[in-house]
Amino acid sequence: MTNALALIGLTPDGTVPPAAAALLAGAARLGTPVAVVVTGGALDEPTISALGASGARQVLHYTADDLAESLLTPVVDALAAAVESAQPSAVLLENVIDGREVAGRLAVRLGSGMVVDIVDIRDQDGLPVATTSVLGGAYTVESVTDGGPLIATVRQGAIEGTAAAVTAEVISAALPPSAMPSAVVESSNDAQVTSGRPELRAATRVVSGGRGLQSKENFVLVEQLADALGAAVGASRAAVDAGYVPQSAQVGQTGVTVSPQLYVALGISGAIQHRAGMQTAKTIVAINRDPDAPIFDIADFGIVGDVFTVVPQIIEKIGTAAR
Repeated sequence: MTNALALIGLTPDGTVPPAAAALLAGAARLGTPVAVVVTGGALDEPTISALGASGARQVLHYTADDLAESLLTPVVDALAAAVESAQPSAVLLENVIDGREVAGRLAVRLGSGMVVDIVDIRDQDGLPVATTSVLGGAYTVESVTDGGPLIATVRQGAIEGTAAAVTAEVISAALPPSAMPSAVVESSNDAQVTSGRPELRAATRVVSGGRGLQSKENFVLVEQLADALGAAVGASRAAVDAGYVPQSAQVGQTGVTVSPQLYVALGISGAIQHRAGMQTAKTIVAINRDPDAPIFDIADFGIVGDVFTVVPQIIEKIGTAAR
């Protein structure tokens, strides 16, 4: 059986992130899932066990002395070495800023094809076939590549299921100093974000508000429903432009793309720019007093009504059920 690589970036405290399970699940659809991990030191047993629990049959672990100083170049070096060693049919990475940059640089180095922001992947006669959602979610496109492994970045939350848990075999190697030119990181600091809510991009439930909330003060209704559901808070561009919430909460073509299990749209009309960022959600619920709002065209459940009347009732029902 062919191999499929998944680049797993550990969290700052050295643990396996939730996104690893989806990447390895995607790799398992294509062949033997192999995790590629790059660190500055040794891997500990809990991390190896967590990778195995996420489905990694093998872990190709590379250490790099200049990982913190050399901007992503050691990660590209590690993946290139892993491709040469494992001869995979595909390399999967998270569809985040670093993931897209590493994927692009790896594709150039290998002369391979690259597909970004895929929402599904499957095997067809030994050939990886990647699916993307395009033109505001109006179409899906399937892509294959020639001349090397398919390199793809995977939208968070898009691939369902998990690979079978196994005991991972670990192969470690030290990367030699890179022969490639690289930007150098002279200093950095982590932005501390404190929130009790899930991170928007990876959340399984998202509650978003639009201009229909009418004011920054009223946007608290979105936050209250999100807290009742254990969801992340999102917003349309109109709500962001109106100053109701920071741009970091914007869902859509010029904001964050999400693919949660549940997406609740409050007072959002459903412009194509917003739909492009959430249309692959598994279940979409829309509440809007305009029965002709485009959001209802893609909603699985729709409520025509005033959000200020409907949402408090929903929150009360959730609270009653929880008690």
